[in-house]
Amino acid sequence: MADKTEESGPGRPIIVIKRKAAGHGGHHGGAWKVAYADFVTALMALFIVLWLMGQDEEIKKAIAMYFSTPAGPGQQVKFAIPSGPGKQIGTEAAGVGNAIEIPKEDMSKLREKIQEALKLVPNFLNLKDHIEITITADGLRIELLETEAGVFFESGKPVPTKGGSQLIGVLAGELGKLPNGVMIEGHTDAKPYSSDGTYSNWDLSTDRANAARRVMEASGLRANQVSQIRGFADRQLRHPTDPMTASNRRISVIVQYMPAPGDGAGDKPDASPPGGSGGGGTKPPAAAPPPGNAKAAK
Repeated sequence: MADKTEESGPGRPIIVIKRKAAGHGGHHGGAWKVAYADFVTALMALFIVLWLMGQDEEIKKAIAMYFSTPAGPGQQVKFAIPSGPGKQIGTEAAGVGNAIEIPKEDMSKLREKIQEALKLVPNFLNLKDHIEITITADGLRIELLETEAGVFFESGKPVPTKGGSQLIGVLAGELGKLPNGVMIEGHTDAKPYSSDGTYSNWDLSTDRANAARRVMEASGLRANQVSQIRGFADRQLRHPTDPMTASNRRISVIVQYMPAPGDGAGDKPDASPPGGSGGGGTKPPAAAPPPGNAKAAK
């Protein structure tokens, strides 16, 4: 501390100036925390972008749909806080595993993916000629065609063979990733199973479809994914002109299309005006007059 005293003459006041020694400056505050938080946020965004660049196209598409909201007619897709249309990964379809919705236009891609997966099945070269995958009005139909010796099921029994169980299990592992429902059908040829009728072709076709369901649910298919089990016996022959041929005996697995939003009974009201003739609507019949008023009705 330095003191300075000025000389003063008669009648002049004495002025004393005191100076404090220089020390450390004041606290620099918390501005560095804001800068550090911005740096960490930018670094996290960089890592997310690098991760996305390494993913396949299906995941990129699913993530893009997660952050989009449906656009109206003539509008572009708007990106916003995830509202979740419930049809893609990360929305209300969460919990389905790595589920990707398969619409009609993508069924051909699913067919190729299943064909690639089935190639990993042991002894696939001997089975490939008995597997047929087609796109139908019901969905993607996967048919396992039998031979006289029995490729997928033991001859005359609802018990899958070892090779059949392996192939059905691999198929279930792929279909279990989808939110689409699955139907399983059993078919036989026209040869009667037994003469006494205690166990018929109806029983055999239904039991084989149900046996396939059990294998598939134990191999990756969700318990609520199977919508129907159907046995057709010999009523839907693959070769009607040759009803006894072995390829009529088959198991069909159908991956159903996802219903479009708004589908269902009561969602589409009849556009026809009352009593009109347009749109396929029918005019309700007039109420019959009471018997006592027959003359008045005329």
